[in-house]
Amino acid sequence: MLAALGLSCLEDLVAHLPPEVLLRRPLQLPPGKSEYEIAAWFRAQAEKNASGYACFLGAGAYRHYRPVLVDVIASRGEFLTSYTPYQAEISQGTLTAIFEFQSMICQLTGMEVANASMYDGSTAAAEAALMAARITGRRGLVTARTLHPEYRQVLRTYARFAQLPVAEIAYEPDSGGLDLADLETHVNEETAAVLVQSPNFFGIVEDVPAAAEIAHRRGALLIVVFTEAVALGLLAPPVEADIVAGELQSFAIPPNYGGPYVGVIATREQHIRQIPGRLVGETRDTQGRRAYCLTLATREQHIRREKATSNICTNQALVALMATVFMTVYGKQGLRELAEQNLAKAHYLANRVQRRFSGPFFNEFVVVCQSRPEAVNEALLAKRIIGGLPLGRFYRELDGCMLLCVTEMNRREEMDVVAEALSS
Repeated sequence: MLAALGLSCLEDLVAHLPPEVLLRRPLQLPPGKSEYEIAAWFRAQAEKNASGYACFLGAGAYRHYRPVLVDVIASRGEFLTSYTPYQAEISQGTLTAIFEFQSMICQLTGMEVANASMYDGSTAAAEAALMAARITGRRGLVTARTLHPEYRQVLRTYARFAQLPVAEIAYEPDSGGLDLADLETHVNEETAAVLVQSPNFFGIVEDVPAAAEIAHRRGALLIVVFTEAVALGLLAPPVEADIVAGELQSFAIPPNYGGPYVGVIATREQHIRQIPGRLVGETRDTQGRRAYCLTLATREQHIRREKATSNICTNQALVALMATVFMTVYGKQGLRELAEQNLAKAHYLANRVQRRFSGPFFNEFVVVCQSRPEAVNEALLAKRIIGGLPLGRFYRELDGCMLLCVTEMNRREEMDVVAEALSS
């Protein structure tokens, strides 16, 4: 193999990687173990690392309860081993599940059409921005600085090679919400879209109607992004938006080293031909029976490249199925009750600590630490609690602050320990 590649040693295969990411030592595993002994050793380490720990870490990846039925359905062979449903006549089960997913996303977001899913929330937000540029024919993007920092990194990567300049809008230092006055000064006749996250990265619920009014007055589109899908069970859907993009990890997708996740884009029907990815549509077969098929597949695989809306060539069908089962199990009322639990528990803890921002929030909020956030997290870890995210990593002005998340999985006694650690 090395000779065929023109290489002299195995190290040449990874020579393009940065030296700091390469492991130069043997794996730290017990010697002379069989495969099943090694598997048992890893299970023991996993239990030692994670079992029994409470978690207050959010910031785009959330720990919610996963109904048992999710894995029962998703692990069925018909779904787990199915391939892309090009042949509709033998893929009706998969196509039906995707169609139900699209329908539920429309109900959740208040939009009229949704695609079959995206890779994750960050790429969904970036694809929504490119979609807005195609619709408006404009070349500028304006994003709130309270959009998830890693989403903004992905957006800039997309925008750089699409020659779309990106401007960032400040947040109000007191409320933590979007600075609407700053937004007014940045939106102009060259702005294709304004991207706003709600609840934002600080957990603050944004004034979406006000942002929409400013964007629409200048002919720009409004893209509303979400990372915590459970919030949509309680907050009003962002019907003022032109495009909604987000992440459904909260819906039964376990935080698992960053993926796989499932993103989504929903929009108004008038923009349906510019939506990236693929859609499943309902039709009738030759005998008049209801049937489903892929439709409006404006991808590079289907049409000429210059007319494609995206180079995304698939969707997260299996992960989207998990989210669909989650939404089906909870239903409208159950999802609202779940969101109310998150809201109530988060406010219980927030009332016992020093909040940094005064704006309304859902289940995440920024706290001021009496000592270094990293020291607080170390103290909590000793008590088998995973703390929050130190914000100095992304916002220098918030060094000394921490982003906490509280979900239905957190108990009162755990929150009391966190409050005590933050005040000491």
